[in-house]
Amino acid sequence: MNKHDNLINGKWVSFDNYHDNVNPSDTHDVIGVYSYGNEDAVATATEAAAAAREQWAESTPQARHDLLDAVGNALAARREEIGRLLSREEGKTLAEGIGETMRASQVFKFFAGEALRQVGDLQPSVRPGIDVEVTREPVGIVGIITPWNFPIAIPAWKIAPALAYGNCVVMKPADLTPGCTHVIAELLHENGCPPGVFNLVMGRGSSVGEAIVTHPDIAAVSFTGSVKTGNHIAEVCGRMKKKVQLEMGGKNPMVVLNDADLSLAVPACLNGTFFSTGQRCTASSRLIVESGIHDDFVAELSAQMQALKVGDALDSGTQIGPVVDERQLKSNLEYVELAKTEAAEVIGGERLDLDKPGFYQAPALFIGTDNAMRINREEIFGPCGSVIKVDDLENAIAVANDTDFGLSAGICTSNLKSAREFKRRAQAGMVMVNLPTAGVDYHVPFGGRKASSFGPREQGRYAVEFYTTVKTAYVLAG
Repeated sequence: MNKHDNLINGKWVSFDNYHDNVNPSDTHDVIGVYSYGNEDAVATATEAAAAAREQWAESTPQARHDLLDAVGNALAARREEIGRLLSREEGKTLAEGIGETMRASQVFKFFAGEALRQVGDLQPSVRPGIDVEVTREPVGIVGIITPWNFPIAIPAWKIAPALAYGNCVVMKPADLTPGCTHVIAELLHENGCPPGVFNLVMGRGSSVGEAIVTHPDIAAVSFTGSVKTGNHIAEVCGRMKKKVQLEMGGKNPMVVLNDADLSLAVPACLNGTFFSTGQRCTASSRLIVESGIHDDFVAELSAQMQALKVGDALDSGTQIGPVVDERQLKSNLEYVELAKTEAAEVIGGERLDLDKPGFYQAPALFIGTDNAMRINREEIFGPCGSVIKVDDLENAIAVANDTDFGLSAGICTSNLKSAREFKRRAQAGMVMVNLPTAGVDYHVPFGGRKASSFGPREQGRYAVEFYTTVKTAYVLAG
């Protein structure tokens, strides 16, 4: 069995606390064993980052470009191998695993370019004979904590900008899916990342994650995960005056109006609600459907949903892979039972026993629901979607916005005026028209409002707002 250790100060460091990385499609398949660190490991990694900080911050943009570009190229060259690892450890279909690996490659290559495109401002002062320079500098040491549902894309879109802008990193990946982040650590190490610049400490959030958040030398924390943990991190970082970036939950609405083209609307809802086993913070969990099209929409969507093939993520015919683990599956099944208790009509949603031991669930559709039900208030994070019938666009917008979350929102309509109105009034960070609510580009900002996000946006050029700090310098000419 392959053992995988932590990367601290440019060396692979083991701790006598190894944990199995288990395939959710086949629990007999142990992918590898990964060494879990602790609070002392975080302290050592942070000390190494502090020692490397000044030299890396003063490194040339070309040096940072070359490192990130090399990692991006390596990810692309090994996309089949890494995509297979991703599908084995997280449960996405192989096509999705390969696609996510390519997304990570694109992110690294984009920020390789951004390392060369860092700019500032030179302005005249309002006072004569004085010049004003506005420049950006790295914030210092960045703590990164990532979730299990996008085990290579999300680490990539945090690590790459952190390094591009001259920061050092102490990182904890999700304990359910450490393998893909370990690959990134290997590639950074193999391509000459200086010791201490990037440090990987695997382990539990309660120990390793908490140590990252509370360490006084870590200047900024970027976290993606649950609302509960995000709120805790925000409180700690606020007290310690750390910069913080949080991406948390979603309860995303997809509005379907009477004039929608069902040949576009149904596939968009099918994809947004059920693909990736519904384990996306941008999933379409609330389908808000105008009354005139409701019955036809439900009939077509339920038929296509029930035709989806659930199976081993590596099987070529699989469309929906397993749930990530037993704990998440148990939670999903409890919500299916809750839907029945709340008097929704439930189609599907049962646990499936297939040829291999795994965490399989049939996708579920809840019909006849209203927005006050718990199934429409709480994030399920599984292959479950609710249908809410509404009278008109005004009612649809009100229901769409009636949530604690505000990450993504969508509308299916053939009316430009309705689309424009929804884009303007939707209380979400991202709005999709005739497209799934899930699925974003890597070169534009990602994030939401309310309980979904806090702090500067991720991805694209907007990432500079979190990973740098602004300095204004005044120079007396002559």
